[in-house]
Amino acid sequence: MSVNSAKEMLVVAATRGFAVGAFNITNIIQMEAVIEAAVARRAPVIIQTSVTPTKFLRPEVIAAAFRAVAESSPVPACLHLDHCDDLALCKRCADAGYTNIMFDGSKFDFDENVRLTREVVDYCHGLGDITVEGELGTVTGVEDQVRVAESEAELCDPARSLEFVERSGVDLFAPAIGTAHGVYLTENPKIDFERFEKINKIVNGQRVIAPLIVHGGTGLKPEVVRRLVALGGAKFNVSTDLKYALIDATYEYISTHRNEYNPGKIDIAAKRAVMERVNYWIDMLGCEGKAELAGGDRCGTAASQNGAAASA
Repeated sequence: MSVNSAKEMLVVAATRGFAVGAFNITNIIQMEAVIEAAVARRAPVIIQTSVTPTKFLRPEVIAAAFRAVAESSPVPACLHLDHCDDLALCKRCADAGYTNIMFDGSKFDFDENVRLTREVVDYCHGLGDITVEGELGTVTGVEDQVRVAESEAELCDPARSLEFVERSGVDLFAPAIGTAHGVYLTENPKIDFERFEKINKIVNGQRVIAPLIVHGGTGLKPEVVRRLVALGGAKFNVSTDLKYALIDATYEYISTHRNEYNPGKIDIAAKRAVMERVNYWIDMLGCEGKAELAGGDRCGTAASQNGAAASA
């Protein structure tokens, strides 16, 4: 079994100088594509669902599908709820067998963000080895239900980063540094590398307490990605890239095979396209061959026990 929570995996990544791709999926075809690409490259991987597809497909169905796909794979894999500000949904996903939960309290003031995030942390840690991610500052752009105008964005205050991590108890920390969800509106987005480096030194300077997360991976230039990895980015979120791959491949196949009515062939085309993009990110993040380092040969017992309890 290789179902893991993300904390141990990402501590290793941060310590060894690579990052793990966290890929948002909207269906089982994408989930299988991500896992199969990771297995072929011996890379640790994180499957993510944002709020809308989580509600549509239902957490219990997603978690069951994930266990069926991931438990027999030889690489460490996690199932993560992305950008959720609904306490009830966070708890429902944890109960269903998600290994990681992100409570996004970035729209609240600092103290309320800490309070609500702490509630999710206490609940998830009470169930077992379930990793919790928190965010300080706001990431611009559009992804699922997350819509933040550039004028409303607020970068993470380095001076409060450690306080947030310690008071909230989060395992993973996502500081806003100028990256954006969706498609970047400029070729060279203004990313505050110095701020990111400072935050990492403050939070993880002595030892890795809360690995840093980079949101808005799609569209970043390779040199930007590699620089953020070198500065401590341990998890890179990729969503829009996989959506484009899925939709473009589906459209292209249907357009060129208009008289063919075989959904399975459409799925194959979409799966191949998604795998190509996952392979691109595995190369970019330097995580090929890192499965064993990140926990590929250990059993994620807490996650599996949690999933079993949910289905009992």
